[in-house]
Amino acid sequence: MPADPVLIVHGGAWAIPDDMVEAHLNGVHSAAAAGWKVLNRGGRALDAVEEAVVVMEDDETFDAGRGSFLNRDGKVQLDALIMDGATLQAGGVGCVEHLRNPIRAARKILSESPHVYFVAEGAEKFAAQHGMPLCQNEDLIIPREVQRLREFQAQAAEEKPNLFAPTVSHDTVGAVALDGEGNLAAATSTGGTLNKAPGRLGDSSLIGCGCYADNKTAAASTTGWGEPIMKLVLAKWAADRVAAGNLPEWVALEAINYLQSRVSGHGGIILLDTRGRFGIAHNTPRMAWALKTPQEESCGIAR
Repeated sequence: MPADPVLIVHGGAWAIPDDMVEAHLNGVHSAAAAGWKVLNRGGRALDAVEEAVVVMEDDETFDAGRGSFLNRDGKVQLDALIMDGATLQAGGVGCVEHLRNPIRAARKILSESPHVYFVAEGAEKFAAQHGMPLCQNEDLIIPREVQRLREFQAQAAEEKPNLFAPTVSHDTVGAVALDGEGNLAAATSTGGTLNKAPGRLGDSSLIGCGCYADNKTAAASTTGWGEPIMKLVLAKWAADRVAAGNLPEWVALEAINYLQSRVSGHGGIILLDTRGRFGIAHNTPRMAWALKTPQEESCGIAR
């Protein structure tokens, strides 16, 4: 059924410092522009969310792609998922260390594999076999994150810091889209949590946790502290609430309240249904987001 396209992106929910606000706004604005270019020419929601997320993976501002947090061993390990609401096909990668754009690999899995999920070396081998260049892990590391890890580990040697505090960056990125044919899609990409144990997976690349899309319900992408989000399968929970007849605007708020009240979690969510109705919510001090429709273009650091 023909529809007015809608695109929403997020670039993390945490206590974004004042001196990083402009970079976050510029980043989500650029991502929305890239995704909208696809939708505006009649392209698919699936392509739009992929292109939007690629822009943020390439932007060192965010915890995705190059510039991501380092794990305990000083390496970048990346996770990503993309899902097509029309078919329920999905592709995900976890713990990859040699891919600049894990969302591209996730898309290859969705399109060209009977499987849904590949991890670590298996994911990288699949990507290489399907024409994606591999990089050195060092290519994904930037000095800012080396220093951030060094400071965090020095603090941890003296006291036990809260790894999941809202003041610690949760710059996971994501996008949801509705295209002109009435189809939904969602994508999420992350470098995970600072100083995480090697091999740790968060919510971002898990279907129904950090990302979900179904034309019969809604498309959702989350950001924040991954473990509580996983426990509630929060993206799927929110989509099901929309299917029950609730407005996405209220469901987004309800989802974040549920996250807080049930498991003391924090983060943010973007949510979109096939009628173009949407919700944006978070319980952190700030959340970077951008919205584009034929009638509206806006971005912000809180909503």
